[in-house]
Formats: sequence, C-alpha cells, structure tokens
Amino acid sequence: MMMAGAKSLEAKKGDVDALNVFPVPDGDTGTNMFLTIHSAARDCEKISSQSISEVAAAASMGSLMGARGNSGVILSQLLRGIAKGFDGLQSANSLQVAQALQAGVDTAYKAVMKPVEGTILTVSKETARAALATAKGGGSLLETLQEAHLKGTKCLAKTPDMLPVLKQAGVVDAGGQGFLIILAGWISVLTGETPIEDTQSVPVSSPSGRESDNSKQEFMQIENLDYPYCTEFLVKGLNLSIDQIKVDLSDRGDCLLVVGTPEVVKIHVHVKNPGKILDYAIQWGSLHQVQIHNMLEQNEKMAHAIKESTDSEKVLSDDQNQLQPMKEFGVVAVAMGQGIADVFLSLGADEVVFGGQTMNPSTEDLAEAVLKVQARQIFILPNNGNIVMAARQVKDVVLDREVHVISSKSIPQGISALLNLNPDGDTETNIKNMERGLGNVRSGEVTYAVRDSQYGDLSISAGDLLGLVEDVIVTTGESLLRVAQSTLEKMEWKTHDLVTIFYGEDTKQEEVEQLQKWLHEENPSVEVEVHPGRQPLYYYILGVE
Repeated sequence: MMMAGAKSLEAKKGDVDALNVFPVPDGDTGTNMFLTIHSAARDCEKISSQSISEVAAAASMGSLMGARGNSGVILSQLLRGIAKGFDGLQSANSLQVAQALQAGVDTAYKAVMKPVEGTILTVSKETARAALATAKGGGSLLETLQEAHLKGTKCLAKTPDMLPVLKQAGVVDAGGQGFLIILAGWISVLTGETPIEDTQSVPVSSPSGRESDNSKQEFMQIENLDYPYCTEFLVKGLNLSIDQIKVDLSDRGDCLLVVGTPEVVKIHVHVKNPGKILDYAIQWGSLHQVQIHNMLEQNEKMAHAIKESTDSEKVLSDDQNQLQPMKEFGVVAVAMGQGIADVFLSLGADEVVFGGQTMNPSTEDLAEAVLKVQARQIFILPNNGNIVMAARQVKDVVLDREVHVISSKSIPQGISALLNLNPDGDTETNIKNMERGLGNVRSGEVTYAVRDSQYGDLSISAGDLLGLVEDVIVTTGESLLRVAQSTLEKMEWKTHDLVTIFYGEDTKQEEVEQLQKWLHEENPSVEVEVHPGRQPLYYYILGVE
C-alpha cells in the first residue's frame, strides 16, 4: 500500500503542482509530497518482516528524513501518527486502521503551530472521521478506506469555501489533493487494481536527480580519517529512549543521527570500532538492517574518478572537516542559483544547500549540511517560507550540534540575518539580532505567470510578467523593466538607503543596466548593489533596506 501510494502520486504529481494559489512558477506541492512518500516507501521496501507496526515505523522514519516543503512535513507527521497507531501490532483490522489514521491527524495538527482549515489538515481530518464511522459500523478495510476517500473528496471540493485565496485562484487545496491521491493508491492494492507485485517498481533513485541512500557514496581525504566505519542499523525494543541513546553515543564517533520511536530507533554514526557500537545498542533491543561500510575502501575506489572530474569542484567530507578547529557558531543557508550561493559564502555561511522555489531541500539534505559544519551551534537560514518547517525538523535529527532555525523567508531576509550574526556574541543575542534583521529588509521578486488567473484586482494571463512584494503579487505587465520599476516603487525604495538586485540566469545584461540607470536617475543618493544571482525562474530578486 505504501509503495502503491507513492506510485499513484508519482503519476499525478504534476496535476497537484498545478493547483498553485499563485500563478507563479513555484507550484511544487505534488513534487514535495511525492519525494516525501517516495522516501517512506523506499524505507518500507527494506523491511522483510510482515509486521504492520514495523512497516509503519519504517515509513515514519523515511518520511521524516525525506520531508520537503510544508506539505511534505505535514505528510510525514501524518505517517508518524499512523505509526503510533499501529504500535505493537502485527496486523490491523479496519477499526485499527481507522484509529491509526486518526492518530496521524492528531499528530499532524499538533506539529503545526497555527493549523489552517481548508488545507491537507482538514481533508485528512474528515477522511479519518469517515473511516472511524465506517469501521465502527462493521465496514471492511476496503469499505472503510473507500468511504474515507469519498468523504475526503467531498471535503476537498469545499476547501475553496474555507480559504478565500483558494476560491480566488479557482483551485482546491493541493496538499489535500495529494493526500487523497496517496489514499487512492492504498485502495488500489486492496481492490486488486494494482497487484502487490507491481508496487515493487517504485524507483529507488531520487526523481530530483540525487542518488538514493543505497547508492550514495561517501568520499573523504584518506589522511587522518579517525572514524572510517559508517555504521547504520535499526534497534527494535520497548521504551527505547532516543534522548539517552543520543547522550550515550555523542562521544563515540561523529556524524551521529538518531531518530525513531520508543519501539524502533534508526542509528547512523561514523566510528572506529563498529563492534562496540553494536554491543552498546543490543542492550536496548534486537538489531536489524545492520550496514557497515569501510569509507577508506570507498575512498580508494572513488579517488581517481573524483580527481579526473572538474578541478573546480572541491570534494570535502565530514571527517576532513575534523581537521578544522571547532568554532562556536556556523551557518547553513539555502540558495537558488550559484551567484546567490557565492554571496552567502562570501558573507560567512559555511555550507549552502541549493534549493528554493520548485526545489525544496529535504530535512535530510539540511541535516547532512549541518553535519559538515565544524561548529557547536548551527544557524539554518531557509530563505523560503516553504522550507522553514523542514528546517525545524533538523534539530530532532542532528544530535551533536545545537541547531537554531532563523525563519528567513527570502534571500534578502537571509542575507540581512547573516549580517547580524556576531561570531563573538552569545547565542540568545545572536538569535534576537538575526530575527530582528528579517524585519529590516523588504523583499521583492519579478517572475512570470504560468497560467491565467484573477488575483485581487489583477487580471493575469499566462506568460505575463509578475512583480511580488513579500510574496504578494502587486503588479503585472509585459515589459521586464516596467514591472521591475513598479515592484520597486511598491517597495518604496526611494525612502531607503540600499537596493540589492540579484538577476537571474534568463535576464539579459542590457536589461540589468537599464534598471540600474533608472534607479540612479530617479534617486542617486540610494546605493545600488547588483549581483549575478544566476537563479532560475525569477528574473530579479530584490531587497530594499
């Protein structure tokens, strides 16, 4: 069922992406949910047991690490709650499945600081409610899920009445639609429409182009490799204490990850002696899916291939970073475009994760970047509102660093926050100053419309250029210069001291020069900084402060 759900959404993720409230090219809800459920299904595939609790626990952990975007994070919380509902069960009847769905809804609502009705939360809530009613009435598992899907579909149709922004855009909630597509995949297995053996064809390679966990190779410099054995396994038992395991293993190696439930815990760590780690872990319960890789051997096999690749690409590893002294503060920033990444690095960011609109990084992507930074405390700058929730999950996954998420929702906000970081300051003051820095800058973008729509008083046609200020469409037109000018005017740039412009990979140099010339002629006292951001989809990213 889990794998069929992933296949079902894979086939329709483009349709879900198209259910975007804004007509801008950032509709990625379907893609994010698919990558999340794909990660869950991939972990399920590794389970040889027929225990529904073990399969559900694997789905929960897989979705936690693979969660992307707000929709993916909420989906991972639904699966986490479902795993709680199946806790300790070898098999489940229709009532237990319905109760697990309800546990998933309860967990998802608790995970969202300000739950909004008319979203995937509402659709999943109505789905679980219908499932419980049907199961309590004696319905079979198939009848229970079919009724749940029916009621969920009716609820989805009403989401535009719950959220005016959906009605204005003429769409239903994308997250709710994605959830129902996954549920339809589950049902297809029960009806025989999708034979169980066919569900094994879910691809193990990531659709985003990244290699899967199974094929991912780790490369590092051979010298001074203190912890050569990458050790990964599951511990199954009762009343497993994730916090205590974190404490006990914190000084036994590096790149430590501990995540799971009181019944199943996944451990990943680089160590000198894997046997000692396994001896420790077996005190907690039984060991499963033990994988030990000699990274020195992997290094030798890969070194020549890496050397022959582009000389400009420098491959570093967590272990090589151990040669650097541990500092107090480090920064991981998310950026869309090499030029923007270069700016963050020049301002002191330690690691840049590529992502943004249409390409949200996963919790695992961010966690891996955090582990590369040789600092006791790491600040994550998501620089996109759809990445904040995934970033917040990193602190539950990374154990040997103290992680702080600064809720930057744009590139200019992230830069402002980074400039307010004092390497010699204390933690609380830095958090306060960096968060305050978010309010010192106004953010704008110029992009294009992907479909016809009506937004407020603006009638928008596919292909029109759009100007946004703080994620609100404020102007539209056909001339890039005029739309950029109008956007900056809405940002009240003349009353500020600095305008920062990042121009995209599709923006011509002469167009940038025209905008610079206009700014200088209109108010020469305002400083203007121009950078080749090389970002896709967005002709300009603008900051005013």
